[in-house]
Amino acid sequence: MAPLNHPFNSRDIKLVIFDLDGTLIDSRLDLINSVNAMLRHVNRPELPGEVVASYVGDGAPMLVRRALGDPEDEKFFRDALEYFLSYYREHKLDHTVVYRGIPEALHRIQPNGSERKMAVLSNKPVNPSRAIIEALGLAPFFVRVYGGNSFETKKPDPLGVRALLKETGTSPENAMIVGDSSVDVLTGRNAGISTCGVKYGFAPHTLCEVPPDVLVESPQSLGELFG
Repeated sequence: MAPLNHPFNSRDIKLVIFDLDGTLIDSRLDLINSVNAMLRHVNRPELPGEVVASYVGDGAPMLVRRALGDPEDEKFFRDALEYFLSYYREHKLDHTVVYRGIPEALHRIQPNGSERKMAVLSNKPVNPSRAIIEALGLAPFFVRVYGGNSFETKKPDPLGVRALLKETGTSPENAMIVGDSSVDVLTGRNAGISTCGVKYGFAPHTLCEVPPDVLVESPQSLGELFG
């Protein structure tokens, strides 16, 4: 666990906003399989898993656009996106699991009697985000779950964070965002809140490009940050 930018005191944090994929859940294989199913459907060669995983983080449209090599044909892209979303809707829980140690970390961040609130802000569409959180037993932890289509803009735009701050009555200096990529860190910076990067997710290399205030190695150390 390494502090990077400004001083951080967990007692000051009243709202913790989590990314979903690569932060709370390991959804890598289901996303890879869904992208490759889409590529087969449009008669394109499949992509290696690591390549697909590197495309995750900016929402489903960008994931599909990257997998297709940014096609100019908009109808082709839209049809491929629709197929991906339909396939993923059916297969989103084939292999997806909560990272080991996350439930314990969430209990430490929000112990019994604590007034600290937790929420999810993902760039994944909101319906599968909520369905996954519900199915994996995480729903009771969170006061809100928002996705990439919940607002007019996605992360790293701060709109979603600002909505959560307003809805929970939290000031920016009392909030933190936790995520596995530079997208989450930039979102936090844009909203004026603290940032925590997790190195066990999909895109830890991007955290070198945009260092968070705090960097943790594991779900266990995430819990210890607030313990």
